[in-house]
Amino acid sequence: MATWQSRGLRGSTLEELLNRTNEQYQEKHLALVQKIPTPITPINFDKETRHITLAYFDQKSTVDYIGAVQGIPVCFDAKESKTDTFSLQNVHEHQVRFMEAFERQRGISFLVIYYSGRDEFYYMPFCDLKKAWDRKEAGGRKSIPFNEIDTRYRIWPNRHGFLLPYLDALQLDLDGREEACSP
Repeated sequence: MATWQSRGLRGSTLEELLNRTNEQYQEKHLALVQKIPTPITPINFDKETRHITLAYFDQKSTVDYIGAVQGIPVCFDAKESKTDTFSLQNVHEHQVRFMEAFERQRGISFLVIYYSGRDEFYYMPFCDLKKAWDRKEAGGRKSIPFNEIDTRYRIWPNRHGFLLPYLDALQLDLDGREEACSP
């Protein structure tokens, strides 16, 4: 059983931006995307601050977000990298398998990656993640260097009045899906 201990604000800024963006998308009737909570069993609880300080994960989580965008099912995970190399250790096998199964059901799976050292956000289509994952599984590189990131999928904060408007990148993914994801 995995344990969880507080790691401060790690990842919370990205998730907060995505949560607020998803609220904006819902308010504008563009999308309905929700954060999927990870089920935990609390072990230690700080009574003063009312915070959980130690817990066990009840089960493996799937992805961070699931929803629909204009009738298209989507699922994605939010990841952060402090360096220009995105470690595939940040992605778990059960997440890749879930995203793969989601795609087989005609859904769209992707990552939103925040490169905190650059202060830049990117959308990574599932097919790009899968290529890197398969390379790792075959004994190759266990990370994705920044120069392999498709910069067309950069997410520009505060564009169109949205905090982190990933729908632009989703549209780009949809438009080029057949050519980009072919073997």
